Amino acid sequence: MNRITYHLTIPSIIAVVFFIIATTPVEVLGCRTRGLIAVLIALISGLAALGTAIVGTKGRMRGDAEAIWWVASSIILIIPIIALIIMA
Repeated sequence: MNRITYHLTIPSIIAVVFFIIATTPVEVLGCRTRGLIAVLIALISGLAALGTAIVGTKGRMRGDAEAIWWVASSIILIIPIIALIIMA
């Protein structure tokens, strides 16, 4: 697997799953279940974003030119958290 798959596609899938869960009708999952799943996905995404930001920051301090991929992953992984704040 290449960098695009690891750093762009997989975090994008997490964001898409969040939006699919958040826009699912209440009749399908129920209000509480749907909300808890959305919060769980946003929490996991936030923790992953924090981890990728730390790895990216360490790479930038070392002068690694490849660290920008970790920053891109962090930005994508922040999207569910921002959406959750806006929707709440």
